Amino acid sequence: MHRRDRLVDAAVGTSRHAPSAVEPDAYSGSPSDVAYDENVVSEVIRPAAIVPEEAARAILIELSLNSIHSGGLWRAEPSRWNRYDRPWASTQDPGDAGLLGSIQVAYGTPTKYEITIYRVSITRRGEELGFTVQGLTDEALGHGDLSLAQCPRASVLPPPKPFRF
Repeated sequence: MHRRDRLVDAAVGTSRHAPSAVEPDAYSGSPSDVAYDENVVSEVIRPAAIVPEEAARAILIELSLNSIHSGGLWRAEPSRWNRYDRPWASTQDPGDAGLLGSIQVAYGTPTKYEITIYRVSITRRGEELGFTVQGLTDEALGHGDLSLAQCPRASVLPPPKPFRF
């Protein structure tokens, strides 16, 4: 939970969760989005890193086995892999777990079974604990026996010529 998500009851001196219009469920991404606004380091990976099919399969299996929902530290979503400092209190409540960083990914590109990594962000808390873009990415890619430096890169082509009548 992040400091701006807590309210302090001045009369009692205790903290409580800030009320929200809609309580997020385990798959809404709200805690990640809140922490994402507090990033201090965000790096676009250029050219984008391509995770080959075999490594992608191994990484996704390990991220699911290390899910915050089963006592792990990762939350793998369709567009983002989030790393937390501790497991969530429950499937819908992050409790005191703090987001350390996010890896933004696209599945099925450039080919059906590959994964493209295009941005990595480290939160303020992650930076305080010594996380780096390279380190966070290597931690996730290590499940597929890869590192960011070893990943194949997307080919960068010149833009197409403008359409003319």
